[in-house]
Amino acid sequence: MTKNTEIEAKTLLTEATYQQLCAAFPVKSDFLQANYYFDTHDGLLKQHQISCRVRIFKDHAEQTLKVPHSQLIQHNFHEAVEINDDLELAAAQKFVQQAEKGTVAIFNGNVEQYLKTNFGTQLELYLQTFSKTRRILAVGPENCELTFDATTYPDSYVDYELEIENSNPALIKKVLFSLENSYNFKQTKTNTNQPKIARAYAHRVRR
Repeated sequence: MTKNTEIEAKTLLTEATYQQLCAAFPVKSDFLQANYYFDTHDGLLKQHQISCRVRIFKDHAEQTLKVPHSQLIQHNFHEAVEINDDLELAAAQKFVQQAEKGTVAIFNGNVEQYLKTNFGTQLELYLQTFSKTRRILAVGPENCELTFDATTYPDSYVDYELEIENSNPALIKKVLFSLENSYNFKQTKTNTNQPKIARAYAHRVRR
């Protein structure tokens, strides 16, 4: 289990700008991940600004809660506390297969403990939507890691995103400013810090 404070700048990009950025910086890793999002049918976690997901990769999986930070370190970028539990790949795949049939999702580990502590033992979570992402991690300016995501949603919509995550907000600001000037894009209210889970809900397909 890991629990850490996540500080990041998230910017939706045009496909052309995304491709430019992907080609401009040395790639550290390039992989696929499937993201499955859970909530009650009346959106209780969403009401508390909490996201609950299972992520499945080629050779491993994890379950994650993102919860609001009680004492923000900074106010310029997205910030949350992330609680992660590693999962065995086969177990995670079976978990999702059962959830896709409409069964209640029973979490364990530290995710379960947080949910029980804050919402009681009667909380019923169901699979609500999903997305699939090709994620590229690259070495950016100032040796700052950049994340380039191309994400496909249930209705086949695809979007493109730059994430800059770092514990140093000043470095995030400096790198973002450099990229905006070099690649002719700008953060706006509509393209900044738009959570993937919200986009997955906007593009989900009702059964």
